[in-house]
Order: sequence, then C-alpha cells, then structure tokens
Amino acid sequence: MTDNTALIAALEQQERELILDKFDELDAHELGESIRDAALKRNAPVSIEIRTPTRCLYFTALPGSTPDNQKWGYLKAETVFQCHKSSMLTGLHLEGEGRSQYPDAILPPDEYVLHGGAFPIRVKGVGLIATVAISGLPSIEDHELSASAIADRLGKARITLPR
Repeated sequence: MTDNTALIAALEQQERELILDKFDELDAHELGESIRDAALKRNAPVSIEIRTPTRCLYFTALPGSTPDNQKWGYLKAETVFQCHKSSMLTGLHLEGEGRSQYPDAILPPDEYVLHGGAFPIRVKGVGLIATVAISGLPSIEDHELSASAIADRLGKARITLPR
C-alpha cells in the first residue's frame, strides 16, 4: 500500500478552503468556460460537466475526448454526491482504510468511480450543491483541473498536490 498521507492532507485542505459564496446557473457557465479555456490551452482531450444532483448546468466535450469520458465524468460526479467529497479523496480514503469500493463501501462500479476529476461545489452556509467533473487525463490531472478552476474563481492560491 502506498503512503498517501501528504496527498490526502492536501486534498482535504482543498475541500476545506474551496467553498463559494454563491453558485447558480450563470456561475456554472463561467466556471465551465474557464475550465474549457484551460483545457484547450493544454490540448486536453477531456469532457467537462457541472451539475447538481438533478440536472446538468454545463457540458462540453473537447477534441480527442470520447463518449467514455462523458460516462466516467458522470460516475465520478455520482461519487461526489454519494460520499460528499471529491472522487479522488473518496478512493484514497477507502484505500487507506483497506476497504474495497464494492462490496465494502457499497459503491457498485457501474454507478461510481474512484478516480480523480470530480470536485464538490460547496456554498457557504448551504453545503454541497453541485459538482464539477472532468475526464480524459490521468486521474490526478483531472482532479487538479477541476480544483484549480474553483481556486482561481475564489482568487485563492492553488494547493499543490504531492506526486
């Protein structure tokens, strides 16, 4: 088992600090477009989805992405809604506890995935209201793209993830 203590601490810090004052449909579009612009500069073949538990607020698929990226993004987002933390942090917590995704955590692999890329969108005084999910890059890069966009929106320094 890998020692992911520093990575888990950084991810937990992100989730404590990256909380918005408000978030609505227009904010979702602006956030999505900022992620799209960053991904295009990198020629990243990703899908980007921002949604609430009941509806999609923003979606785009960039050149080189596939239908599987859209599906993986959706499943990563479902993980956030079920576990109330990023898809990457959920996976690392389970690994650290020596628990499997299924049956231990009751997260069937056809409904949830534990790879980086989906990050919770929280509003102060409200809690989790949406998620941003990116798929198409390596797990940690998908996560960094989603969390960095929220940090930028808040005007906060990006938290560097140890590798």
